Amino acid sequence: MKTIRLLAAALILFTACKPEEKKATSELSPEMLAKAKAIHQRVMTLDTHNDINVRNFTEEVNYTQELDNQVNLPKMKKGGLDVSWFIVYTGQGDLTPEGYDKAYKNAMDKFNAIHRLTEEIAPNDIELALSSADAKRIYASGKKVAMIGIENGYPVGTDINRVKEFYDLGARYMSLSHNGHSQLCDSNTGEADDTWLHNGVSDLGKEVLKEMNKWGIMIDVSHPSKQAMKDMIELSKAPIIASHSSARALCDHSRNLDDEQLEWLKKNGGVVQTVAFNSYVNTEKNNAYNKVVQEFMADFAKEQGFTIMSRAEARKLPQEEQQSYYEKYMKIRTQAQAKMAENPDKFDPVNVADFVDHIDYMVKKIGIDHVGISSDFDGGGGVEGWNDASETLNVTIELVKRGYTEAEIEKLWSGNLLRVLDEVEAIAKKIQNGEAV
Repeated sequence: MKTIRLLAAALILFTACKPEEKKATSELSPEMLAKAKAIHQRVMTLDTHNDINVRNFTEEVNYTQELDNQVNLPKMKKGGLDVSWFIVYTGQGDLTPEGYDKAYKNAMDKFNAIHRLTEEIAPNDIELALSSADAKRIYASGKKVAMIGIENGYPVGTDINRVKEFYDLGARYMSLSHNGHSQLCDSNTGEADDTWLHNGVSDLGKEVLKEMNKWGIMIDVSHPSKQAMKDMIELSKAPIIASHSSARALCDHSRNLDDEQLEWLKKNGGVVQTVAFNSYVNTEKNNAYNKVVQEFMADFAKEQGFTIMSRAEARKLPQEEQQSYYEKYMKIRTQAQAKMAENPDKFDPVNVADFVDHIDYMVKKIGIDHVGISSDFDGGGGVEGWNDASETLNVTIELVKRGYTEAEIEKLWSGNLLRVLDEVEAIAKKIQNGEAV
């Protein structure tokens, strides 16, 4: 599970980020706060990456409740988050028929969970959108909007007909890989040891890309390798997206896009959804903060008789035991962070200002029309000030403090992403009609 993988990541350190001189922000006056609140209420806020756990989509436990997770209906309403892209994520496994079957079942379980939420559990509160027009209509009705993205094309297996099947279930973007090379393309993780399986996109992956263009599924390049991204841009008839990535110039992590990749994306007409994932925003700062968190956690763990394992040790546990371990681990981590919050001046977590530095950088580099916003909530994402959907207003406040206009904020929050979705849909119709693209 992605949750297990990303919670485990809290146990280890990442590569360091380059220091960046922060852009000065003005103090928040009452007038500025009122302006930010008004803008936040008027624009449609959209987050392109929220992971899900199917255990939270039952009659007994579901998103109508104030759960401990980062995105649910009470938190969306409190923070003014209007559109949540729920993610059908599958971890990378063996490239075998058995592996593909298991991945497909996992994907279908998550599709079914999202449909259960919007059609059975809370149809009066949230509705599934299949287009930008749907999203705007649902938003205007006062309901929250659900959309679906696929993280890792692994569940496609070797059957390209599944692309249309996933489209019919509501998927409107898909990445061809995640952590580890899939049958469709190489992953960014190949950078660690310079080991590649396809040297970009595989022959099967090229066929899948054609199907995605044909049916109107946006191509997501957040996890594929740099060469795979280059291949995708050359092969695609439509604009692409990076559903949850930030600027590598500010944080040298392989999950971020370097300046060359950003220029490719601009020329392609796509959009990069800046991600509020602390180790992708400022790894050096996050590592220093995590070191202190671990010290506090050790005290809480000792009090509660809990043994903190190394990542390698935890990964050897059976899946159910891993899930139980990491749930307890995160509760203790939350306790540690709450204790640290009693003395906020002593500790310096990655925060909303650090996150918006990436937005600033990419807007300056490739223009306001090619940048958006994402969190990776419930998949490891979150920064101080935007730790869950209930704090979404704080992002708009920071944008207002930096001088962004309402029209620019609307583009960042939803306009740019929905523009790409419209273009992908229009190109798909032409392909289906046999028109030249």
